[in-house]
Amino acid sequence: MYETHTAVVGTVITDPRQRTTSSGDVVLSFRMACNGRRLDRETGEWHDNGTLYLSVSCWRRLVIGVGASLTKGDPVIAYGQLRTNEYTTKDGAPRSDLEMRASAVGPDLARCIAPLARGRKAAVLVGESRPDGEVGETAQDPSLGQSSTFGEPTFGAMTDRDHAVDDVAAKPSQGEELEPVPA
Repeated sequence: MYETHTAVVGTVITDPRQRTTSSGDVVLSFRMACNGRRLDRETGEWHDNGTLYLSVSCWRRLVIGVGASLTKGDPVIAYGQLRTNEYTTKDGAPRSDLEMRASAVGPDLARCIAPLARGRKAAVLVGESRPDGEVGETAQDPSLGQSSTFGEPTFGAMTDRDHAVDDVAAKPSQGEELEPVPA
């Protein structure tokens, strides 16, 4: 009812891991860290303010894009619903962990340059060889009837239905013409 949605900017600290739930849903999870720093104006030195650690879980279409795009050490922005996960360790000690159920995840373009593949361009990447000659592992998203190759620089293949949204958004308003975009 009162879900907390927030954006967290940080760094991926574990390689994303994909698993299948008992109900057959696919989920991809990774841990991220956000380091707060401040500048001491008197000394000119940076000081750490502590680190926020959280687990991020990705579901449905997000599994393909995140699995194909992010690895440990990547700068990332994650947006989603925050929850506290409380549990007991094997030793009986109570613990809690901050968890985000992500609705959007992407690279932090202030700290990296990321290639963007969408639409038909992303679909062409499926099954292609990587630079090392290996063919990447392919993930299927049964709800979309599509696949994406892990290890390739893509944010997931899109269907023709997705192009319809882009085509509508690209139509000019009355009296306005669109300039061709170089390929």
